[in-house]
Amino acid sequence: MLDLPLSFLHRPANAASAAPWLLVLMHGVGSNEEDLFGLAPYVPRNFHVLSLRAPYVMGPGAYGWFEFSITRSGERIIDEPQEEASRATVATTLTLAAQQLGIPADRVVVGGFSQGGIIALSLLLTQPGLLQGAMVLHSRLLAQVVPLVATNAALTGKQLWLSHGTHDQVIPLDRAHAIRELVQTLPIELRYSEYPSAHELIQQELVDAMGWLEGLTV
Repeated sequence: MLDLPLSFLHRPANAASAAPWLLVLMHGVGSNEEDLFGLAPYVPRNFHVLSLRAPYVMGPGAYGWFEFSITRSGERIIDEPQEEASRATVATTLTLAAQQLGIPADRVVVGGFSQGGIIALSLLLTQPGLLQGAMVLHSRLLAQVVPLVATNAALTGKQLWLSHGTHDQVIPLDRAHAIRELVQTLPIELRYSEYPSAHELIQQELVDAMGWLEGLTV
């Protein structure tokens, strides 16, 4: 039984997997660990799937990784201490989970949708020694994280799946382009895809993302 600082749901890897991986998933704001756990049946069976619940309560059954407000001009102002605390707690959580499951950092992937994707991307960029890659879905880059990006030596060989909807009404497509532009200056292996969708996962995106995950393990 895993002993972790955040509430979670866990689907074990297939017991026959000689070298299992770990996928740690983080939901969007206002959701909970049940949300992305729905992806578990599609995740390759050589992955443990761990779906985390964010620490801040937004309402009944609704949680977030940090609070934010939106100005009249549309700018998002985040609660920086909450974001920093969540990032640190997730880092501790995935480290403990990997240790308890006997999985090395080079077989750990973090993934997230929307606000959960912000945390996943931030961890890849700032603490790449904890993981091999990140799966970032319909998300954005925090300006606060850019000065904290790790060295090229630390980022070399890391991998990123980045996808977005061309009709995303919550996080505009140009936010994904901004992530892509930054990552293209770094020695991270990037797989970037756009889909004719809103702020949601569609079937083709899911199929492609799971194919990317499977490709990591080959």
